[in-house]
Amino acid sequence: MRIHRPILVAAALLLCGAYLTPTQARELPPPSPGTVPPHGVVGMSEAQLSPDFWVDRLKQPNRVVLSSKAIAAQNEKLFRLDSSMNDLRALPETTKKEDVVASISELSALPDESLYDEEGKPVPTGTLRQLVQSLDLDAIPEQVTIRYGLALKRTALRKFPTELRVFSRQGDTDIDRFQESALFPGTPVAISHRSRDGKWLWVASPNYKAWVLARDIVTGAKAAVFGHAEKTPYRIVLGAKVSTVFTREQPQLSELQLDMGVRVPLASVASDALVNGQHSYTSWVVELPVRDANGTLAFAPALLQKNQDTAAAYLPLTRANLIRQAFKFLGERYGWGHSYNGRDCSGFVSEVYRSMGVELPRNTSDQSISPALNHTTFGKDDGPGPRRAAVDTLQVGDLIYIPGHVMMMIGRIDGAPYVIHDTNGGSFLDADGNMRSMHLNAVSVTPLLPLRFNEKNTYVDRITSIVRIRP
Repeated sequence: MRIHRPILVAAALLLCGAYLTPTQARELPPPSPGTVPPHGVVGMSEAQLSPDFWVDRLKQPNRVVLSSKAIAAQNEKLFRLDSSMNDLRALPETTKKEDVVASISELSALPDESLYDEEGKPVPTGTLRQLVQSLDLDAIPEQVTIRYGLALKRTALRKFPTELRVFSRQGDTDIDRFQESALFPGTPVAISHRSRDGKWLWVASPNYKAWVLARDIVTGAKAAVFGHAEKTPYRIVLGAKVSTVFTREQPQLSELQLDMGVRVPLASVASDALVNGQHSYTSWVVELPVRDANGTLAFAPALLQKNQDTAAAYLPLTRANLIRQAFKFLGERYGWGHSYNGRDCSGFVSEVYRSMGVELPRNTSDQSISPALNHTTFGKDDGPGPRRAAVDTLQVGDLIYIPGHVMMMIGRIDGAPYVIHDTNGGSFLDADGNMRSMHLNAVSVTPLLPLRFNEKNTYVDRITSIVRIRP
């Protein structure tokens, strides 16, 4: 299964308060990676929570490291070579039952470990078996006609066709084992099956296959689905989250959240048009999918204020842009599989890079070894030497993988590398040699070197891969 495993992943800090200006940041010398300030996060000062602190340390921070043409070639290579990606346009009109069954069974296998509900009560075996039955695999015809649709809103992708949240340990309700990922408004999907109760669809999105609530998907002709996804001109969401303007006239599109990297086409309306009861000149008029009175795909205009963080094109892939985009998520709560209206470590780096047009596989396990990406891998026999040598050559924007987690390099202080990452944990050794947890649960900045798996192994000792998005 292409599921990245939860671990206690160290990260840094959730401090309240405004960012410092670049001048203030330069005036405050940061502590060394081994220093533990009062807030308890090793090697961190308030100044380091500003993106300007890191951008100002770079030479030629705005130099383009990968052109838009090279990015397009990279994306084409990813969909061609990486089996975790799904080229939906290239799918045949029909597929065999055995292929659909195999795909569903790979993800939706009967759990063999104990699971607990939100109240800490064991989930009965009978409940889990009912979930397997709800897959309704026997109802799949020998030849399945592929249907297409678009996501109407941000919606969860699930391991089973259920909203039941389950957890590995009593009292730990952060990591829902049935949560896989999320779709964003306008994401195209290919539909090949429906759950027994008809409330869930088995879909393939461009980078994942899972169950999604049928009410959050509107079906339509293949040409209409991809025509919308590829329509120009468009706006790219550059903020962590933006939203459309409130409208009572079109409630489906009222205050609709759009996350970083989402591409929304502009609607064809006059510059002086009234849209949903208001003049449109202060906003971008975007076109979004809706479900019409007959339950099928239609499109309607919505307003996206011009003062929201969007652009007419993807950002250039520069080191400065990588840092600034990543810092827009700073402090957002960790959300396994995009739960809690947030994202996890691999979703975080994916959305940062997507704002520059770069596509990545969904999970760390696939990102770290993708045949389409420029990566250096490490095995059990490599020992600490090659890993530490690789850390010495890290560049801003490099993705560093340890089992179940990914971090992005943002710079160095006195030669020591620092990373930004979306984490649900964090530990280091204190002055007495004892493991100390930072209890992080957010997008955070930390030094890399002090972070530890346990008393014996650092994160550097456990690096499995380093991916560099470069030519």
